[in-house]
Amino acid sequence: MMTTLTAADGHEFECWIEPAQGERKGGLVILQEIFGVTDQLKGVASRYAALGYQVAIPALFDRRERGAVIPFGEALRGRDLMLASDQAETMADVAAAVDHLKSDGGKVAVMGFCWGGGLAIRAAQKLDIAGGVAFYGTRLPQYLDCPLKAPVLGHFGTSDDHVPPEMLDQAKAYLPELEVHMYDAGHAFANDARPSYVAGAADLAHQRTEAFLEKVIG
Repeated sequence: MMTTLTAADGHEFECWIEPAQGERKGGLVILQEIFGVTDQLKGVASRYAALGYQVAIPALFDRRERGAVIPFGEALRGRDLMLASDQAETMADVAAAVDHLKSDGGKVAVMGFCWGGGLAIRAAQKLDIAGGVAFYGTRLPQYLDCPLKAPVLGHFGTSDDHVPPEMLDQAKAYLPELEVHMYDAGHAFANDARPSYVAGAADLAHQRTEAFLEKVIG
């Protein structure tokens, strides 16, 4: 269901909440690609809710265009909205989603894809969370200014033109605790609604993510 949350600066934004199924283990904030709170992301939320996590997907574009959900074929529009976003404001929205899940008890982790993958690393640097998971996180050089406060699991494709090897190597050198797994795939390999989807890589990445969440939250 969609609810409204309020960030520390008073900004109100939409946030998709997927209740945990069965016994609640903790919380998981899922951070969007450059396409908004898509049906595909809601499907990811359902997957993790079935494992016992209460999931929140904050609408990180609401500060620029409320309710924006960008078709996958209009990546330039999504990129423009992302570039117009202010990182501090975006992280305030992420923090509000984390706090919302914490209010129901238990530990909270943050997982993101593409733009959200980089923000998940930022959350592990700046917020009080149990851990972060970055699926092909982009804009990595922006986050090489402070250490991690929580463990981070990273999934990257060997042929991802958004995250070239030298960029990833730089991030691994600056953040040596970053646990990185590589997959024979390109960018967005875990998005089952896009042509870039690689089922084997996605399944393995999610298996590793499930084990990671059990470790940091369980």
